[in-house]
Amino acid sequence: MSVPRTPHLAVDCALFDEDHRVLLITRKNPPYQGCLALPGGFVAIGEQVEDACRRELMEETGIVAQDLTLLGVYSDAARDPRGHICSIVYVGSSSNLEPHGGDDAVSAEWIANWRERELAFDHWEILEDAERFLFGA
Repeated sequence: MSVPRTPHLAVDCALFDEDHRVLLITRKNPPYQGCLALPGGFVAIGEQVEDACRRELMEETGIVAQDLTLLGVYSDAARDPRGHICSIVYVGSSSNLEPHGGDDAVSAEWIANWRERELAFDHWEILEDAERFLFGA
């Protein structure tokens, strides 16, 4: 049996602190190099998606996720200029609230005014959904 050609699989993590600031990275690489984005990346072969989310969060921000809850799947074929990439998005909490950039992130920081910023991919839509899910906003 031949394997069908399918979209690539990624994860993103939406973390908010007690002041409703969101954890964002500044992307090191294209696409959207220099733009703010949610921590995330591609799922490795053999890796569970929740584990990929924890790994990407740690690699890009130094933050260890405690509880992760599935927010949803974002699968618009036009969401990423590199091709059809589906992202499984989690929301969560953390015990380490001092982020630092690493791996594919130039920096990582808690941002209060994310609605006033340009965000990569469809991360603005994801954050709106995450806020409604977490805070009923």
